[in-house]
Amino acid sequence: MSTTTQSFRPGLEQIAAYRAGKPAPVGPSGRSIKLSSNENPYPPLPAVVAHLAEVLPHAISRYPSIAAEELTAALAQRFDVATENLALGAGSVEVAAQLIHAMTAPGDEVMFAWRSFEAYPILVRVAGAVPVEVALDADSRHDLQAMADAVTDRTRLIFVCNPNNPTGTVVSEAELEAFMARVPSNVLVVVDEAYVHFDRNSDSPSGIDFFRRYSNVAVLHTFSKAYGLAGLRVGYAIAPVPVAEALRKVSVPFAVSRLAQDAAVASLAAEDELQLRIDEMVTERDRLTTGLRATGLPVVPSQANFVWLPLGEASAAMGEAFEAQGISVRTFAGEGVRVSIGDPEENDAVVAAVIAAANRV
Repeated sequence: MSTTTQSFRPGLEQIAAYRAGKPAPVGPSGRSIKLSSNENPYPPLPAVVAHLAEVLPHAISRYPSIAAEELTAALAQRFDVATENLALGAGSVEVAAQLIHAMTAPGDEVMFAWRSFEAYPILVRVAGAVPVEVALDADSRHDLQAMADAVTDRTRLIFVCNPNNPTGTVVSEAELEAFMARVPSNVLVVVDEAYVHFDRNSDSPSGIDFFRRYSNVAVLHTFSKAYGLAGLRVGYAIAPVPVAEALRKVSVPFAVSRLAQDAAVASLAAEDELQLRIDEMVTERDRLTTGLRATGLPVVPSQANFVWLPLGEASAAMGEAFEAQGISVRTFAGEGVRVSIGDPEENDAVVAAVIAAANRV
């Protein structure tokens, strides 16, 4: 057996691979319930499926348009921005990577709250930049004052995940306004709104409004969550023109497939119908929160399509208890458990699993 003689980039051993949500084993009920990836529990809208079936014969054998003219035009109209303000990628995580590669040199700092989106530190280290993690406050929210205090002359980029993954918490408009007043104009603030469709907090800021008012704000959106297109991979940034131009330079060619582009356009045209599903998921989120709290578990108020259980050292045991019932969740050992919102039957199964675990103790 031969051993490899290849050498790898210094520091690569310190970069963890992204850990995707795993499927659930089959539980005692004979079901497997995957609630570990914040996926939409419902299929794409019928109009979207019908459109994809129509374009499928022409969408696979040839490269998609890099410019994605139809989708870019639809997004520009939807948000009343110029097409030059838009940059696309294979999900908002790929656009986040574009931002880091375009805005930082080796040794530059990229700041974000922690815990927040698990991919942030991975993407930063892959780019050769330095991740700066600022602890969430006692309520599992961004501590924007502490983040402003942590800005240095090496800070190039700051991610504000709002609502935050995995805690579901949000910052207020006044808090973000005060934060922007302290951030130097040469530091780009990225408001990551992957879960914005589920936010019912009237005091939450609009990333687009801040983009219009500040020259150093960009916004990330995705079609993976509310639109139910996670498997097609399409996200985008709304950014100042020079930033959007830089993102297109570092993007992966043809990363957004023709199917993804067409599905996104069709989804934008069906947003009124989509809103009914979003409203149903918000109702289920609130119902699941009430059910879990009734079992005695702590649940952080969420504005996303998941709930966060801050269980600390009991997190691993709770994750195992869910798995024993055929439910996969996202466990962060020593911190908490994130449970994605499923359909009503799946959410009932989550509460039943907690009750079953309690009865075994």
